[in-house]
Parts: sequence; structure tokens; C-alpha cells
Amino acid sequence: MNPVLGELWPYLLLIFVGFLPNEIWRLLGLVLARRLHEGAEVLIWVRAVATAILAGVIGKLIFFPAGALASVPLSVRIGATLVGLLAFVLIRRSVFAGVVAGEAALIAGALLFSP
Repeated sequence: MNPVLGELWPYLLLIFVGFLPNEIWRLLGLVLARRLHEGAEVLIWVRAVATAILAGVIGKLIFFPAGALASVPLSVRIGATLVGLLAFVLIRRSVFAGVVAGEAALIAGALLFSP
């Protein structure tokens, strides 16, 4: 086997199995959604489902963390979430500002309060 290919095969596999199938569905969704009005019921439903899934993932990360996050106290995880939400609301509904502020609060809290 080629040494270069031997080192790159996990990345190639990740592209072919993880990235490309996802991109096909995204492209198909883009093509099919062009004709839909932004206020269409199906888009409102899709947005609601996506929000519910995101809320579930965030709840799982806060209340049932895995790995290194499990060592961070619950109060710090909840506090970091509130800091991120507050930054999102105060800085013109900026998702980027909310994520950065929440992450900074989580890292600071982990450094200060973790055993």
C-alpha cells in the first residue's frame, strides 16, 4: 500500500461516508426549498423540529454530559448557558457572540471550580 494513502485513508473515508452523503441532502433541500415561501407551514414545522432537536442536544450536554464536560459542575454548565443566552440577546441576537461568551464562561468556570 502507498504510504501516503495509508496515512490519508481515514480522512478519505470520513469524506466519502460522512461529508458527501450529508451534502447531497443539503443540496437537494436547497433545490426543493427554492419554490417555498418563507412563511410556508412546512418550513415553520421544519424550523420547529430543528429547534426542538437543538434544545434536546443542549439539555443532554448540560444535564447528562460525557467525557471531560462531566467533571465540570452542573452550576457552571447552567451558568455558562445563561451567559451565552444573555450575550446572544444583548449583542443584536448574534449567535457567534452567544457561543463565544458561553464557551468563555464554561472554560473560566471549569478552571475555577473543577476539582
